[in-house]
Amino acid sequence: MENQLAKSTEERTFQYQDSLPSLPVPSLEESLKKYLESVKPFANEEEYKKTEEIVQKFQNGLGEKLQQKLLERAKGKRNWLEEWWLNVAYLEVRIPSQLNVNFVGAAPHFEHYWPAKAGTELERGSISLWHNMNYWQLLTKEKLPVDKVGTTPLDMHQFRMLFNTCKVPGITRDSIINYFRTEHEGHCPSHIVVLCRGRVFAFDVIHEGCLITPPEILRQLTYIHKKCHSEPVGPGIAALTSEERTRWAKAREYLISLDPENLTILEKIQSSLLVYSIEDGRPHITPEDYSEITAMILIGDPAVRWGDKSYNLISFSDGLFGCICDHAPFDAMVMVNISHYVDEKILENEGRWKGSEKVRDIPLPEELVFTVDEKILNDISHAKAQYLKQASDLQIVVRPFRSFGKQLTKKKRLHPDTFIQLALHLAYYRLHGRPGCCYETAMTRYFYHGRTETVRSCTTEAVRWCQSMQDPSTSLLERRRKMLQAFAKHNKMMQECSAGKGFDRHLLGLLLIAKEEGLPVPELYKDPLFSKSGGGGNFVLSTSLIGYLRIQGLVVPMVHNGYGFFYSIRDDRFVVACSAWKSCPETDAEKLVRLIFRAFHDMMQLMNSAYL
Repeated sequence: MENQLAKSTEERTFQYQDSLPSLPVPSLEESLKKYLESVKPFANEEEYKKTEEIVQKFQNGLGEKLQQKLLERAKGKRNWLEEWWLNVAYLEVRIPSQLNVNFVGAAPHFEHYWPAKAGTELERGSISLWHNMNYWQLLTKEKLPVDKVGTTPLDMHQFRMLFNTCKVPGITRDSIINYFRTEHEGHCPSHIVVLCRGRVFAFDVIHEGCLITPPEILRQLTYIHKKCHSEPVGPGIAALTSEERTRWAKAREYLISLDPENLTILEKIQSSLLVYSIEDGRPHITPEDYSEITAMILIGDPAVRWGDKSYNLISFSDGLFGCICDHAPFDAMVMVNISHYVDEKILENEGRWKGSEKVRDIPLPEELVFTVDEKILNDISHAKAQYLKQASDLQIVVRPFRSFGKQLTKKKRLHPDTFIQLALHLAYYRLHGRPGCCYETAMTRYFYHGRTETVRSCTTEAVRWCQSMQDPSTSLLERRRKMLQAFAKHNKMMQECSAGKGFDRHLLGLLLIAKEEGLPVPELYKDPLFSKSGGGGNFVLSTSLIGYLRIQGLVVPMVHNGYGFFYSIRDDRFVVACSAWKSCPETDAEKLVRLIFRAFHDMMQLMNSAYL
């Protein structure tokens, strides 16, 4: 009886989904007021006046009509944005998504029990996979704890999309297929797919009703590794997933027309728990520089990454690991959660497997062999060439700043996330001589199927502070006062955005309603200041806090003359990851990171100064 009681009171991972509040539609007046504030740093007086008139006209006319239509839509949906966001931000995008949309991260095990060491990759890989499989089981049994802020549960839907999920290319729009099921819902596929040297293998991770063990996984990985390193390489079908989306969709249709068995193989890859990628590369890593491993995860061999898969776990030949994930089904916090879980388990067990070494008689991995012809082989060559050309243009810098971290900023009563955002703005201002429009991710998981909202962190207050830091006549006291004003503004915006009171997604909704109604694009969206301030996906700085753990990550810039900037905050350090395109003569990730570190020191000096 006691056991039954314990079971019934235990929280289930997805139990609050039905009781979460619907995503609200913000007030039109409030959104437009915030939008006007956000364009100010990028406008002269005349431009601002013109935009003000456009906004006023929109508010009193077409905007009000569109707002009513949006409110109508919201009545019939618990999340009025969800389907639109998925389509506009991800599924209708035609550029290659593996490099331009996916996010990556290096596993932090190298900081403790798993430093780079040749010949360890298969044994370590079997342990890492086993911990990943345990996490998958926690999800299928709904035993993963619900994320909460205080006692308020957050939406957990994105966790359903981590495993057994894949994007499938379409001619004009892709789709997402999710095969994941909890035990309560029915059967969930339990095989993983391994990519090695252009070949594809699959094996089940459940045998006789329970998970196979690390020694058993090791036997499977060793079999695949030996086979691939003693026989010719495969065609590398996976490279097609790195192609422009419509080209990949057509190549996929042709591949299926060659042989119906090809569709069976594609479905086997799509439905797999995850893809395990065995890379021959050996990235260099030091405690002061994580750039090379991050770069190799993002721009490594396209023949061993299924770019559409929600989760590719990548192993290198020196026992280092990382992941590359399709961004469409979920946001980085899901990956942060599982990466942290696996890392903690590796720490707890001192990087070893402490269970039985017994290996049961388990079926060997099955090789999945595609039927290909000259056309498909040419398509693969084309995909690799375009991928490697774009990949070679990417500059990636990932470094830890070790002088201080969360502990000291908190002690000074400064929010560490805001601290880094403002340092970034000062660094950009010093490097480029102007403010940079900036996207920072806020999470909206208080709401049903909530994902993200944009915090436009380049505020008037931030710019005034940057200007004061560059003006030798401004006193330290004045600089500090301006900095604290910028902090207050940023903190307020982050709170509002997380509470569903941001304006970027709202403006997108109004635009999409206009399109659905067959109306011309409203003037507000054609105004040069709309895109100059970042609207329509034109943010020069694309940024996100990864969290307060050992986990790191990165994305590429949103625009050619911009930067991708991810960062993690730890007690004693900040780890920053910055990307830029080499072919853009004005951007330089290396210089920007150096200036960010300088800004950290300058800001702390303002707080410590004896003159204040």
